[in-house]
Amino acid sequence: GKGELRVYYQPQVDMASGAIIGAEALVRWADGEQGLIAPSRFIPIAEASNLISEIGAWVMMQTCLQGRAWLDAGLPPLVLAVNISPRQFLHGDILEMVEHTLQVTGFPASSLELELTESVLMENETVVITLLDHLRRIGVRIAIDDFGTGYSSLSYLKRFPVDILKIDKSFVDSLPHGQDDL
Repeated sequence: GKGELRVYYQPQVDMASGAIIGAEALVRWADGEQGLIAPSRFIPIAEASNLISEIGAWVMMQTCLQGRAWLDAGLPPLVLAVNISPRQFLHGDILEMVEHTLQVTGFPASSLELELTESVLMENETVVITLLDHLRRIGVRIAIDDFGTGYSSLSYLKRFPVDILKIDKSFVDSLPHGQDDL
C-alpha cells in the first residue's frame, strides 16, 4: 500500500573519536498487519518486477531531504550512504536520477555515498567505469559493499574509481579471537 515504505538510518561511527560521521539509509516496509518486513523479503521481488528503480529513487530523495534538513538544523555534516541495486545502477538512468535529486534537495554531492555490490563491477566493465567516473566528477562518493564474497580481487578493483571498500562481515565475524581472521 501507499506510504508503507520507511527509511531508517544506521549510524556510522568513527572508532577513534566515537563521533557519528555518517549514516546508511535502510529501507523497510511497514505493513499494517505484519509489521516491519525485511528487505530480503521484498527487494528481490522489486528487482524482478523493475519496481526497484522507483523504490531506489524514492529512498534517494528521502535520504537527501533528511540530510538537507539535518544540515539546516545546524547538525555537523554527515555522509549519507544509499544502497543502489545492480538493476537500478545498470538499467536505470542513475546519473540523471542522482543529479536531479541533489539539485531538488540542495544536499551536497560530497555528502552522498552510493553503495554498490561487488557483482555490479563484474557486469559490463566499460559502462560501469564510465558511470562511476561521472558520479565521482559530480562529487559523489562510491563504496563497494560486501567486498570479498564474489570473484573480485584487489588487483581487479584498481580499474574502478572507488572511495570505500566495505569488506564482508564473514572476514571479521570471529575477530579478535580467530588467528586466521586477524
